[in-house]
Amino acid sequence: MLKALLMKAKIHPKVVLIGAGPGDPDLITVKGMKALSKAKVILYDALINRDLLNYAPNDTLKIFVGKRKDFQMYTQDEINALLVKNAFEHGNVVRLKGGDPFIFGRGTEEIAHVESFRIETEVITGISSSMAVP
Repeated sequence: MLKALLMKAKIHPKVVLIGAGPGDPDLITVKGMKALSKAKVILYDALINRDLLNYAPNDTLKIFVGKRKDFQMYTQDEINALLVKNAFEHGNVVRLKGGDPFIFGRGTEEIAHVESFRIETEVITGISSSMAVP
């Protein structure tokens, strides 16, 4: 049933994991900006600079999934489920994470979960503050 809906709607599910860099919006890669400009849905973390969301089209659905000490909007399992759900419903989903998604992030876990549903993935690395500051 889901496959028939996808074919009818011509939705190509894809998740792009982008490292947003260490906080300065000018430190995101050009490739990251281009991916944001094509996003239908963005799931973003607390550590990103919110100015980066301006690179997305106005009609892009933006979902805050950030976690801070003693606060989390969504569990990691819920974030993983949102990635899959939105990829099948909207097509191009961006997961925007602070720094580099694989340094202190859960990029590997998120990509593995999405790929287990045979959804295309792409990773656009970012600069981690642990690498940028020194």
